[in-house]
Amino acid sequence: MAGFLTWLWKYRNYIVIVLTPLLLLPLPLVIPTLQAKCGYVIILMALYWCTECIPLAVTALLPVILFPMMGIMESSEVCIQYLKDSNMLFIGGLLVAIAVEQWNLHRRIALKVLLIVGVKPSLLMIGFMSTTAFLSMWISNTASTAMMVPIANAVLQQLNDTEANAEERDYNQSATNGQVNQAYEMGDTKHSKEIKAKGGTIDIGVSDRSPEAEERRLKREQKYLKLTKGMSLSVCYAASIGGTATLTGTTPNVILKGQIDELFPDNAGVINFASWFGFAFPNMLLMLVLSWFWLQFVFLGFNLKKSFGCGTQEGGDREAYQVIKDEYKKLGSMSFAEGCVLTIFTLLVLLWFTREPGFIPGWATVLFNQEKTFVTDGTVAILMSSLFFCIPSKLPRCCGRSEDGASAEAPPPLLSWDVVHTKMPWNILLLLGGGFALAHGSEKSGLSMWLGESLVPLQSIPPFAISILLCLLVAMFTECSSNTATTTLFLPILASMATAIKIHPLYVMFPCTISASLAFMLPVATPPNAIAFSYGNLKVMDMAKTGFVLNFVGVLTINIAINTWGVPMFQLNTFPSWANATRAP
Repeated sequence: MAGFLTWLWKYRNYIVIVLTPLLLLPLPLVIPTLQAKCGYVIILMALYWCTECIPLAVTALLPVILFPMMGIMESSEVCIQYLKDSNMLFIGGLLVAIAVEQWNLHRRIALKVLLIVGVKPSLLMIGFMSTTAFLSMWISNTASTAMMVPIANAVLQQLNDTEANAEERDYNQSATNGQVNQAYEMGDTKHSKEIKAKGGTIDIGVSDRSPEAEERRLKREQKYLKLTKGMSLSVCYAASIGGTATLTGTTPNVILKGQIDELFPDNAGVINFASWFGFAFPNMLLMLVLSWFWLQFVFLGFNLKKSFGCGTQEGGDREAYQVIKDEYKKLGSMSFAEGCVLTIFTLLVLLWFTREPGFIPGWATVLFNQEKTFVTDGTVAILMSSLFFCIPSKLPRCCGRSEDGASAEAPPPLLSWDVVHTKMPWNILLLLGGGFALAHGSEKSGLSMWLGESLVPLQSIPPFAISILLCLLVAMFTECSSNTATTTLFLPILASMATAIKIHPLYVMFPCTISASLAFMLPVATPPNAIAFSYGNLKVMDMAKTGFVLNFVGVLTINIAINTWGVPMFQLNTFPSWANATRAP
């Protein structure tokens, strides 16, 4: 029996691939309507996405096969959903992120911020969190976490080592005063160094000592073990939180824009870079501060004086600070390529903000969009990211010569296609397209209308209660499923529900989209969590207990935001006319 169960476990993916469509087959056979057929496709894709029995991107391609074969949409109509304006925005944002990583600009920014905030544990934690969150607004959450966690561990190791050395000096001084035998003390110190050379991330110090010295050593080890856990968690949580602040910060944000444009084509660009940032950035700051307080309480305690002054020895602070300073010096002065990338990045952000700021006509409205929306955020993203392939990585020299006297070769551009091909997450583009195809199929088949009619009884529940419950559901669901898949599955249903009960679609879609990024409880929930788990001496229970509270904190802050400054920004207290004008099947 045990052998059979082992076999089942090993072949579980193949079993799910075969059995799932067969078990769901009665749905379209018994109810041969377009709505039932579209529901079959959505349920099948949801189960494939949750179990990951086949790659997520391959599951996203199922509409190309099933929608035409079931008579829901023509193949050409399905395929066109896989490369829309939102995909172009995402590609442009990713190209900027790749350029920033390619020339180490993100590392320079991170180390400079840490040099400013200092190395006191509380300041260090908020410094790492704010830096990681800022970077995650522009580059991938995974990349920012992978860069910041090793730096955090190196700084904490230096703080630990210098505090241990201070204890050694105190112990040697007491030995000199006749409290212990000096020769024995020297041998003991040597033993300590040997252990340290062989040991892991925490210096275990001297073991054969007086009870008082041993107790101090154990306290120090315990303190820095907790601090390492807290710092690792703070980085991965800040990465997920920071990604919610910009439209291109993480995939679910782009999915929301794409779904709104697909389901409500007359929305007049209600979601753009500026409007997203105006709503989500203050919410991100609030979440970041509350998360810092919670992590401070769990891992450092509420003794703020001790935490801000936990650098015990001033020399220890200086040496830990020197670690960061040395890393920054290794980068050297800013190169021509870094300067170009920073300039293009800054121009891109400025153009995004001023394209359609909302309170005044933007440059796109004045120059191009007087009749139709010709220029979008995607247009700007592709324009600026294309410059990376046109600008040389070194300042060109007229009649330049190489070191051997031969004529110098032309420098390579800031980005080459080989680098982009390697680093671009092409699977995410297919996931985005699969979500748009599902949304379009739901409209064409009439499934959205059927869902909306079925959800009419929810009209009796207060909107704020609906929003909170849905955010909690999405936050829990995203712990065991990709945030991209979660958003793709939930948003069309939420749109149908909102139109059925006559509340603003963004009132539920916006909070649930951000909630999809609140995967704080499990190491497998997001790549940043997995990276922190591998570095920080963490147990699953450490992450689960800390993340469980942060999930509720995140849901609370999002709903505070949507019910306060979100209302005047998007006129959420009225049902918009464009929400009635969904695309006809």
